[in-house]
Amino acid sequence: MAKFPENLSAMKGFLSADEGETLYKTAEMASKLGPILEIGSYCGKSTIYLALGCRENNKIVFTIDHHKGSEEHQIGDSFHDTDLVNPQTGEIDSFAEFRKNISSAGVEDNIVPIVAKSTVVANVWQIPLAMVFIDGGHSLQAALTDYRSWSKFLLRGGFLAIHDVFEAPEKGGQAPRAIHDLAINSGLFLPHMEVDSLRVLQRL
Repeated sequence: MAKFPENLSAMKGFLSADEGETLYKTAEMASKLGPILEIGSYCGKSTIYLALGCRENNKIVFTIDHHKGSEEHQIGDSFHDTDLVNPQTGEIDSFAEFRKNISSAGVEDNIVPIVAKSTVVANVWQIPLAMVFIDGGHSLQAALTDYRSWSKFLLRGGFLAIHDVFEAPEKGGQAPRAIHDLAINSGLFLPHMEVDSLRVLQRL
């Protein structure tokens, strides 16, 4: 088991410690098969768990995020954080915080950050993946697009992890639940692990 950075729990993000440890363990298993990709890295908390798992096998995690924030991070919305507003543009920009956190955790050599929309990258992507972690936009359109764009790159035996999957609508948005159910109903995935709002499926 890796020693997690002492300040990891205090970093900005919406991942529980148990969810993070599950990502680490899954990344450690998956990275024996190949590289890992994360959609929606925000300030890097989940990225660090994934990178530590990859480091066990000398592999890397690709992270995709435009760093302009999801719908709920915008001004006036529920998860808006004024600390992440770029004073020059007046818009959300989480990339500086992401780079600071990645550096402080000492995992820069196990991460390839891609600052772009996930659809733009998916259109030119060719590398088979051992794990895809979807935690990007939580609108139904954004979640469906991420699932359809990236699940096709998963190797047999690889893992699809989805964050913020809630059974009851009053506990959270239902878009991640929708793509989770879509994956199960496709017959291509089986449940592998469930921790808090994190669901991990395995590709058949």
